Amino acid sequence: MEENKNLDQAQPTEQTPAVEAQPKAPVAQKPKAKKTMTFSKVFLAALLAVVAGSVVTFIFWVALFSGISAAFQPETKSVPETAILKIDFNESIIDAPSKNPMASFDFATMQPAAQVTLFNALGAIESAAKDDRIKGIYLNFTGAGGTSINILEELRAAIEEFKASGKWVVAYNDTYSQWQYYLCSVADKVYIQPEGSFQWNGIYANSVFFKGLLDKLGVKVDILRPTVCKYKSAVEPYFLTKMSDANRQQMQEMVDNMWGVLTEAVAASRGIEQAELNRLADELAVMLPSDAVAHKLVDGTMYADQVEELFKSEYGIAEPEYVTLGDYVSGLTPDVSKITAPKVAILYANGQVFDGEGTDDNIYGYTFARSVREAAEDDDVKAVVVRVNSPGGSALASDIIWREMELLKAKKPVIVSMGAYAASGGYYISAPADAIVADKLTLTGSIGVFGMIPSFGDALEDKVGVTFDGVSTNKYSSMSNGITPMNSVEHQAIMRSVDRVYERFTTLVAEGRNLTIEKVLEIAEGRVWNGSQAQQIGLVDTCGGLNAALAIAVDKADLGDNFQVVEQLEPLTGLMGILQSMNMQVRSALASRTDLGRFYAEYKHLSGLFDRQGVYTLCPALIEFE
Repeated sequence: MEENKNLDQAQPTEQTPAVEAQPKAPVAQKPKAKKTMTFSKVFLAALLAVVAGSVVTFIFWVALFSGISAAFQPETKSVPETAILKIDFNESIIDAPSKNPMASFDFATMQPAAQVTLFNALGAIESAAKDDRIKGIYLNFTGAGGTSINILEELRAAIEEFKASGKWVVAYNDTYSQWQYYLCSVADKVYIQPEGSFQWNGIYANSVFFKGLLDKLGVKVDILRPTVCKYKSAVEPYFLTKMSDANRQQMQEMVDNMWGVLTEAVAASRGIEQAELNRLADELAVMLPSDAVAHKLVDGTMYADQVEELFKSEYGIAEPEYVTLGDYVSGLTPDVSKITAPKVAILYANGQVFDGEGTDDNIYGYTFARSVREAAEDDDVKAVVVRVNSPGGSALASDIIWREMELLKAKKPVIVSMGAYAASGGYYISAPADAIVADKLTLTGSIGVFGMIPSFGDALEDKVGVTFDGVSTNKYSSMSNGITPMNSVEHQAIMRSVDRVYERFTTLVAEGRNLTIEKVLEIAEGRVWNGSQAQQIGLVDTCGGLNAALAIAVDKADLGDNFQVVEQLEPLTGLMGILQSMNMQVRSALASRTDLGRFYAEYKHLSGLFDRQGVYTLCPALIEFE
């Protein structure tokens, strides 16, 4: 072998006697120590430069984000001695504080986007009722901010309480949508701009269906849904082109109940029969400001300057000075007398439910379970209110959170306050609570499961010429590979997991709500209910908002008046978390400004289909109410 040959040549042989090495004259060389010294200096200098550069970069980013954060902190403004609290929606009123430090910045416009949480908004209205400087509330939707209809419900209740203090409320707008008017109808006086417009035509719920698109693309979708979950409509857009009969039934009842909540409130505030309000909607009798005046939906037409004159003439305010809701919130200070009082903690379960850990504005199984555990282990926390605003998501993550909720309940009272959505996985994590409080407009229930596995092999081959080939060790090794549709054996095997999750889901609801399993199976089937409906069938204890849930928590913990409410938040930590969040915000801001317009939400929902794995407890998130 070559290796041996080389080794042989390296050894002395008889034919080639070994030659004794002769000493050679020394050759002058530079000291090796000096070389080592030079290298060390260069290395250390380079290392120092890297470290210094990293430190400088870190300081730069910290200074940048600190500066941005400081710039976006609401400026505390003094409240005039004679002031009007103006709710103008220059800021959005959101259900839960964002975990994203850049959430209050709009990268599309490079401007801060003002936000006020519901908890702070309710606290501000309650404080304003007791504040001698605040003479009344002015509702005027001139800003670009927004909110959800369930938050409007809670704001309306808070303003009703404000009026009970003897102070006045006036509403004025150029135009009124139905839900804007729902809030404004609580006012003592309602006015509209003479050339404005008024919407009063009932509620419409719309879903988007993708089956035709998927067929054109050649994408196959395997739907895994128990036959008993006929109302579980989250998967219908992917295999139907219109609502099923069961889905149409539940959607019709849903909008009827929502319209009932709206018209009942307006009827009570304006002294108009609900039947008359329905007649006006059916005949499109209220379109113009004069129509609204004639049918007593508003008290008159005015221009904005005339409303200010009204404040002077009717309420005795010579020079109206306004303080916005956001400014008033920023000026509120905590009650230092209760700084050592027992705590009632608010935890926010906001967004879709995903597996694992996460730092964005969604619910992640391990992350949220850890927050629940921290509340359970905090001896200063005597009761917990979990604000659930979620359409659900991963069944596995929901079960992980459910377990921690059970352990929490064993130590202290747990009350769930439901926001816009608390359905499917959102209801799964709510079921263990000592009491569940929902808004009348909350969408809840949807006790059901599904699995959905798309396959793109045919689409890729037909549309772009991409083909796949491979090898496997066993008969079903390639199951759910995203390339080929499942066969009947594979489908049946995965359905075992789906059925198992449904069985567990319904069992946990029966145990948590103290219902028979027969009753749960009757009201489950994936069906969505409004909060008022859910109360009637036992899924919810009472209808009310966040404040009602807090009152129940205080009562169950027997705290009397000696307590403080704290929000337990999950902020992003570390520079990389902030940078990741900033990147997500930039991409979201840019994408939402594309030509997709109002279909951006549908696009996001459809794109999310391609990433889903496992079994899901998710309610129909693509319902649009008009």
